[in-house]
Amino acid sequence: MFQFILRRVLPEGSNPADPQVRRRCGLAAGGIGVALNLTLFLGKLCAGALTGAISVTADAFNNLSDAAGSAVTLAGFKLASQRADERHPFGHGRIEYLAGLAVSLLILLVGVELGRGSLEKIFHPEETVLTPLAVCLLLASVAVKLWMGWFYAALGKRIDSSALGAAATDARSDVLATSAVLLGLLLSCFLHLQLDGW
Repeated sequence: MFQFILRRVLPEGSNPADPQVRRRCGLAAGGIGVALNLTLFLGKLCAGALTGAISVTADAFNNLSDAAGSAVTLAGFKLASQRADERHPFGHGRIEYLAGLAVSLLILLVGVELGRGSLEKIFHPEETVLTPLAVCLLLASVAVKLWMGWFYAALGKRIDSSALGAAATDARSDVLATSAVLLGLLLSCFLHLQLDGW
């Protein structure tokens, strides 16, 4: 599926410097990102409600911010593909860099919010419940984010896009974050420790 999508958005012989090719790649990556991140948000929100874990709920909102980041990437590529005009004689290609910066700022904001929520749980711990459905949802999230990281990195490398490079890095960091959340839940369940906030 990975290669199929890459071939559809960037067919053999396409010029990665062509604004219309870049636009098509950016719109595909942004659309896929919005759809998958919204799906992950809903799944993790459900898992957070089932487990009562702030870490899972915070991870869900991380996916919601990733969906917003994908929308920013989508808008950035759409704007960057506009033709040169009087006010922008060299075109609008630099908007892509601003989209990458916006995604990076969203990542920082989510990090601060996750830290704040975690501190609250450290000082006021509550018991969490581990359910098979929650474990399956978190494992599926890890798999989806791994795929997204590979997809963004491959597409970003082929068209030399910093915005897609930032999205790939974010997807990889989400794999680590969700894995840590799952590990914390498992340890809390089997060792009876209050690790949710940590």
